[in-house]
Amino acid sequence: MRVLLSTYGSRGDVEPMAALAVQLRALGVDARVCAPPDQEFAELLARVEVPLAPAFSPVREWVKEILRRATEATPEQAAQLVSAQAAKVFAAQVDVIAAAAKGCDLLLAAGLFPSTAAAQAVAEQQGIRYLYATFCPQWLPSTHHRPHAYRGHPLPADITDNRQLWDLNLQTMHTLFGDALNTGRHRIGLPPLSNVREPVFTRHPWLAADHTLSPWLPTDLCDVLQTGAWMLADQRPLPAELQVFLEAGEPPVYVGFGSMPMHAVKDAAPLAVQAVRAQGRRIVMLHGWAELSAIDDGDDCLLVGEVNQQALFPRVAAVVHHGGAGTTTAAARAGVPQVVVPQIGDQPYWAQRVAELGIGVAHEGAVYSCESLSTALRAALSPTMQARARLTASSIRTDGAAVAAKAIVDLITR
Repeated sequence: MRVLLSTYGSRGDVEPMAALAVQLRALGVDARVCAPPDQEFAELLARVEVPLAPAFSPVREWVKEILRRATEATPEQAAQLVSAQAAKVFAAQVDVIAAAAKGCDLLLAAGLFPSTAAAQAVAEQQGIRYLYATFCPQWLPSTHHRPHAYRGHPLPADITDNRQLWDLNLQTMHTLFGDALNTGRHRIGLPPLSNVREPVFTRHPWLAADHTLSPWLPTDLCDVLQTGAWMLADQRPLPAELQVFLEAGEPPVYVGFGSMPMHAVKDAAPLAVQAVRAQGRRIVMLHGWAELSAIDDGDDCLLVGEVNQQALFPRVAAVVHHGGAGTTTAAARAGVPQVVVPQIGDQPYWAQRVAELGIGVAHEGAVYSCESLSTALRAALSPTMQARARLTASSIRTDGAAVAAKAIVDLITR
C-alpha cells in the first residue's frame, strides 16, 4: 500500500502529517509527505524517517511576505491577493503532487485551500481515492457555527441562519478561487467546477482535532469523522542551556508565536517581556518566524529556537501564543494555562475554545499592549485557572494519528 499525504502550510500543517505518516508506516504502509521543502520541515521528516516529496517552494518567506502585504492592503486588495496567490499555488502544486502521487492507493490532503484543491484534482485525474482533513472544525460546513469570513467578503450582519451563511460562503469561495481552480483543471483535462468547495472538502471530511478541545456536533451539511489530533511523539531532550535556566528558579512563562510574523504588533518582544515581568515571572521566549529577540541582558529571559514543546510546556507556568491548533493542543495536554493572542485564520476559534473551557484567556484582538497582556496573564496564572488546566489535561487524547492510520488502511483494504 502506498499513501501520499499532501499539505502546503506552516509547521502546524506539516507536523500532524508527519505524525500520521509515522503511524501509517508502523502498519506497513509506504507513506510519504508532500510538504514545503523548508529546512525545518525537511529535518522534521528526516528525524522520523518519513520521505519528503518537496512541494513547489519553501513556505516561510512566502508566508511572511503574503501576510505583510495583506496587513497593508485594503479589503479589496486583500481579496485580489488571495485570488492571485491561489492561481499560483494551485498551478504549481498540481505538477509536484501529480509526480509524487503516481502509484498511490490513496491521497490525503490538508492545509492551504488551493493546495488541497490541487491534490483533489490530481486524485481525480489519476483515479486515486481522495480524503480531505482539517485541524479545525471552523472550516467545515455546519448548522452549528458560522463560516470563516474572508477579508473583503464580510458575513452579512442581518443574516443569522448558519445554513444560509454557508451558502454565501460557497459563493465567496467561488469568487476567490473559482477562476484559479478551473483554469488549472482545464490545463490537465478536467471539467470545470461550479461548486469549488464540496469536491475538495468532500461530503465526508476528517477532523484531526481533540474531542475535548474541539468537539464536532453532527450536522446534515457534512458527515465528519473526528479522529482526534495528530500528535507526533517527541523524545528530544531540551537544550542544556534551557535545562539550566528551568532549574535555576520558579517555572517561567513561555512566549512564542510560532509561524506568525506578528506584523501587526510593533515591539512584540519588549511588550511581552514587560508584561511577564509585571507578574514577577521569568520568560522563555521563542525566536520563531516573528524573529523575537532579547531586549536586554537580564538573566530572567532566555531566547530559544524550535524546541520540544512536549518536554518544555509541563515545566512552565503559562503559555502565551498565537492560537495555532498544535500549540493549543500541546499546552492543554501539558496542563498549563494559556494566553492566546489570535492573529488570523482559525486562531480566534482556538482562543475562544480555551476561554470557554476555562483553561486560559483569549486576548481581545491581535494587537496587545503591556497592560492588556499583563492583565490576561494575571488571570491565566490564577489558582482557579491553573487547576482547571491541570484537570482538563487528563482528557486530552494522544492516539488521533493511530486512529486515522487504521481508518486509512481499512479504507484501502476494504
